[in-house]
Amino acid sequence: MCRGHLFVRLAFVGVALASGLTLGLRGQPAPANGTPPPTGIEILQDLRSFRELGTVLYIAAHPDDENNQFLAYLAHGRYYRTAYLSLNRGDGGQNELGPEFGEELGVIRTQESLAARRVDGARQFFSRAFDFGYSKSPEETLRIWDHQQVLADTVRIIREFRPDVLITRFSPPPSNTHGHHTASTIIAQEAFKISGDPKAFPEQIAEGLTPWQPKRIFFNGGGGANTIRVNDGGTDPVSGESFSSIAGRARSNHKTQGFGNFAGGGPGGPRSETLQLLDGDPAATDLMDGVDTTWARYPNGADIGKLTDNLIAQFKQDDPAASVPALLVIRTKLVTLPKDPVVDEKRAQFDRILQNCLGLTVETTIPNAEVVPGEQMKLHSTALVRTSTPVKWLGTRYPGMVEQLPAADVVDLKTNQPLSKDATQILSFNTPLAMPYWLRADHTPGMATVNDDSLIGRPESPPPYLVEQVFNVGGQELDIADVPVQISTDATRGETRRRLDVIAPVAISFANEVQLFAPGASKSVEVDLTAFRPVSNGTAQLDVPTGWKVSPLSQPFQLAKIGDKTKLTFTITAPAQLTSANITASVDINAAHYANERIVISYPHIPVQLLQPLARFKAVALDLAIRGKKVGYLPGAGDSIAAALEQMGYAVTQLSGADLTPEKLKGLDAVVIGVRAFNERADLADNLPGLWAYVEQGGTVIAQYNRPTGLRTNQLGPYNLSIAGQAPPLRVTDENAPVQFLVPEHPALTKPNKITSADFDGWVQERGAYFPSSWDDQHYAALLAMSDPGETQPSSSLLVAKYGQGYYVYTSLGFFRQLPGGVPGAYRLFANLVSLGK
Repeated sequence: MCRGHLFVRLAFVGVALASGLTLGLRGQPAPANGTPPPTGIEILQDLRSFRELGTVLYIAAHPDDENNQFLAYLAHGRYYRTAYLSLNRGDGGQNELGPEFGEELGVIRTQESLAARRVDGARQFFSRAFDFGYSKSPEETLRIWDHQQVLADTVRIIREFRPDVLITRFSPPPSNTHGHHTASTIIAQEAFKISGDPKAFPEQIAEGLTPWQPKRIFFNGGGGANTIRVNDGGTDPVSGESFSSIAGRARSNHKTQGFGNFAGGGPGGPRSETLQLLDGDPAATDLMDGVDTTWARYPNGADIGKLTDNLIAQFKQDDPAASVPALLVIRTKLVTLPKDPVVDEKRAQFDRILQNCLGLTVETTIPNAEVVPGEQMKLHSTALVRTSTPVKWLGTRYPGMVEQLPAADVVDLKTNQPLSKDATQILSFNTPLAMPYWLRADHTPGMATVNDDSLIGRPESPPPYLVEQVFNVGGQELDIADVPVQISTDATRGETRRRLDVIAPVAISFANEVQLFAPGASKSVEVDLTAFRPVSNGTAQLDVPTGWKVSPLSQPFQLAKIGDKTKLTFTITAPAQLTSANITASVDINAAHYANERIVISYPHIPVQLLQPLARFKAVALDLAIRGKKVGYLPGAGDSIAAALEQMGYAVTQLSGADLTPEKLKGLDAVVIGVRAFNERADLADNLPGLWAYVEQGGTVIAQYNRPTGLRTNQLGPYNLSIAGQAPPLRVTDENAPVQFLVPEHPALTKPNKITSADFDGWVQERGAYFPSSWDDQHYAALLAMSDPGETQPSSSLLVAKYGQGYYVYTSLGFFRQLPGGVPGAYRLFANLVSLGK
């Protein structure tokens, strides 16, 4: 496997990729052929970063909680190994871009975080915690998250990343902030105390991790005693861009949270951060006081530091290749150091520096990024060296390859002359389908299930197929990890490189994520199949739990070519009692079994994300009555309410603002306005008079929740109501909070479904948010009262006004979460609202 005094071969692979590091200089992707390599000043800055051993881990709760300017300063200005640990992925938040919520939103925000890190120069970690929505206390947060598991994850990341200093974003004492925020600091402080104790989480020690004790932990804020200030103003030495401007560009990647137009920026004048000591050794003037940030912290490491200092002093920015001999000398010193997570990472960084000084680029392309297990892949590898330094291409190692590289494969690279090799490899039948590792198994409301502990903390799944291009430089072997990519060009993204995704040959889907049944009734359910590879013979089936029946048990299908679609109809019979169940579809093809949906998430600011979760829907047997037949739906920021209305039995017509006139709305029994429409739609405010006229003439309008910031109009109804105010007092986050019926005989609570307290059982994430803070109580009837423990929220979660001959409803209840969640009572209550006046 190795030759002579060769390097630790898997350093680049095992550290750079498994740890979620980006492949390249200062957080940027390594240059592919045809792309100019890093400039001399960029390589010089990377050398300075290699010389620096100081490490900082910043810890908070969510994507977007980080202090981007401080991260940029630490990474670009001080050259420290800098990382941000977000305990969750923002799964429970809102989406300012599109319809994705929950797991899918968490996937997007993961990629937005990685995009931000590529700008501010830090790296990204996550724990297994799920964002279950707004929490008003750290106690609730740590109960739902599983305190010990999140603590274990944080300790694991500390032991792997080995920070000298921890910094928390939020104050330890509980305050008027998100419970997740305070919980993140509680976890950070606890982890600080025990990460150096081998008795803490001994299973990690058994895996091979070693204890690590940071020097100190700070809160990024506060004041008074044990406080220092750090000047994080200034500019990036490479680009000349201010750290403030870098921070603004990084933050603008959090587009699902409304930061797409975040400017930040500025000339990079003086700016300082306050750091309050929470635990550990005091610091007199600087966060790294008393910390040896040089190579001298390792036995025999001082020589590496001195050699690097000399190399930096003599580095020629206009001729980086002149440094190759000195780099090779340092490289022989590095191999003598003991195995250590930081040293291993520095070895990988050093190999990138060597590669960049050589002007060596490699890339393996594939015709199609999507590959089925067991399928052949045509790999086209290209290597190019832009300097005259002798470089031999020894060959390519593929997964599972243990034999020596064939001597006949050795070729000399010639300056500026690309050399290519073609190979055909078979993707193992055992390769798992593309799916974020934290979503491969079902999760609790607060915690992901991760069966491979080595993945805990990583921002994303490792590449499913990784090759190594092997070179000889000055008698030393240089291995470069190479992820096969498909190169394509489109008008939106320009030229893109999409890494290999492992797919099922057939994607399964259902028209609706929830199917409603009357108890004991039968219903036809269609299963949609789409071919991503030709299928000559396959069978499809539904898996139903005890008490449910399906006919037929299975059906054959054929799909002649890629892109072909077919629908298979099964008859499902619900049990006689009220119940719900998850029903899964699967296909068998040539002795292989697949049960996967296909979800593609594509936004210009992040790489394309392919998810293949289990193809299943929630079947709900409930007593549900409706009145009326036709409903208009005006979309807002994105929800699945229209599909839920169709499941309830309504014919749904999509509306625009121009349709909001009595004439165009005539014949509709009700109009439903999507979530945050008053924030998102530019065509709503001017057309409200027509909507009020429709209500006045006997129509019913149901407006769902909006946010108080960014409203395009303050007129949220035909009578005055306001949602102004801070969010925490105007929301009920406990999904089990008791509900009081204030007007129990109101038709919204009695017709056609008699609503009882049981209809509020099984709600998910929350009761509702952004309740009106004031309203015209002479016209609006407040129907429900609910509050979080120890609090009193306004009784405005459901307001109904009689206006002329019709009804106007403003509700902040979380129907947009409950209906796709298959909550029976939410369907019954929503049906009553649509049925008002019928």
